[in-house]
Amino acid sequence: MHDHAPTGIRAGHPRRLLTISLAITATVLVVQVVGAVLTGSLALLADAGHMFTDSSGLVIALVAASVAARPADERQTYGYQRAEVFGALLNAVILIALGAWIAVEAVRRLIDPSDGEVQGLPMLVVALIGLVANAVSLYVLGAAQRTSINVRGAYLEVLGDLLGSVVVLVAAGVIWLTGWMPADAVASLVIAALIVPRAVTLLREVFAVLGERAPVGTRVADIRQHILGTDGVVDVHDVHVWQLTRGAPVFTAHVVVAPALFADDRAGALLSQLQSCLSRHFDVEHSTFQLEPAGHVEHDAHA
Repeated sequence: MHDHAPTGIRAGHPRRLLTISLAITATVLVVQVVGAVLTGSLALLADAGHMFTDSSGLVIALVAASVAARPADERQTYGYQRAEVFGALLNAVILIALGAWIAVEAVRRLIDPSDGEVQGLPMLVVALIGLVANAVSLYVLGAAQRTSINVRGAYLEVLGDLLGSVVVLVAAGVIWLTGWMPADAVASLVIAALIVPRAVTLLREVFAVLGERAPVGTRVADIRQHILGTDGVVDVHDVHVWQLTRGAPVFTAHVVVAPALFADDRAGALLSQLQSCLSRHFDVEHSTFQLEPAGHVEHDAHA
């Protein structure tokens, strides 16, 4: 089996593909909100909240793609990538509140089904529109998500919403064919169960970034051992790894080297080797090393 280069609409630049997918998702979001008001369906409103998750994720992906090309300045010395993190924080808080409200409203409707009359056929039509739109977005992003982690994240967001659309479609079919109104509330609870864990995971990731924790999957001990295995390196200390935003790790360390490297003017070559090593083996593009001769004592007490 061979991979073929994408053609047609899927052959565009990742930023353009994300824009197309965002336009589709945002349009269906509006359609679902209007449909929820007209049909009285809580499940449609819940799926609109799920769509909001995807729209926010796509906006964040677009911001990340745009900000990555924006240079740092004297005030924002690391650039503007943290804007994505604050956007994700707001997104997570809104989604947790929305998911909680949907769950409470769904339970209330289950307790009193007569309070939640839903028009099955219009709900079915709107749900079908959402399903088709998500399928189109998946098709648009399908090729690029294999080569871009940014697009991959957006692809998974849309895939999750496709599942939400299937849930609403099933509930709408049940209501239209049988008249069993609690199906709407049950579907709402399922979608809330899809929204809240994703929002909590996003919130934990935001706190991990703002708390300057090492990225998930990064083992500082492994990096330290890798550096210690480089010829001329005597010791490593003050190792710090954090990330500006998802996929943008930063690394700093003090590296004690044999005095002969300074005497032979090989410190520059060692520095290049260490930076290449982190980029190649640990996917760290921004690394800073302070090279120190063996026996050097820092003026501060921090170790």
